[in-house]
Amino acid sequence: MRVGDVVRVPLGTFTRPTEETGGAPRGEVVNGYLVRHDAGLVLLDTGMGRGDEETEAWYRPRRTDLRDALGRLGVRLDDLVLVANCHLHFDHCGGNPLLGSTPVLCQRTELATARGGGYTFDHLVEGRAYELLDGEAEPLPGLHVVPTPGHVDGHQSLVVECADGSVVLAGQSHEHAADWAADLAADRDAAAPAWMARLLAFDPRRVVFAHDDAEWRP
Repeated sequence: MRVGDVVRVPLGTFTRPTEETGGAPRGEVVNGYLVRHDAGLVLLDTGMGRGDEETEAWYRPRRTDLRDALGRLGVRLDDLVLVANCHLHFDHCGGNPLLGSTPVLCQRTELATARGGGYTFDHLVEGRAYELLDGEAEPLPGLHVVPTPGHVDGHQSLVVECADGSVVLAGQSHEHAADWAADLAADRDAAAPAWMARLLAFDPRRVVFAHDDAEWRP
């Protein structure tokens, strides 16, 4: 069995306002990641959905349609055999309504939270073909789902075993690569999230993030 490469899929940008940054407004990227697996193509995250006018004014999103973003890589939506959302906030599941019957991996607790109201937008999460998980799973050989709570309780990351070493698709477990590096250093004092040890057990060669083009490498 061979798991192929991992490719970043740029899906847009938004502006995080001063109320969230504690300083100046900050531009953020929105990335998905395409995994070329022997069983077919797997995608983590589908971009920013449209919510209400208040959300549009707050974040000022600039979207790249999922179909266009994949098309630049020579991929069609029908080519996807599996999709995962790191969590169900609107900037990670916006393309889900386009997926048809493609199965979507999600932690059971995350979907329950999303359906509880005041968390995301219903039209982005309802009607999907979810495969609900209760913790860690290996949905395809060499493709691991690992719960990484923190940003939200139901957050999950993917680990992909590649020919040249594993790649962690960390989603929004950390905002930026520098935050991962800081937690990695803090682990000596047991201050990092406990699940980092599980991800590090895969001896990752790269760790990539939803809101940062920078990568962590050992």
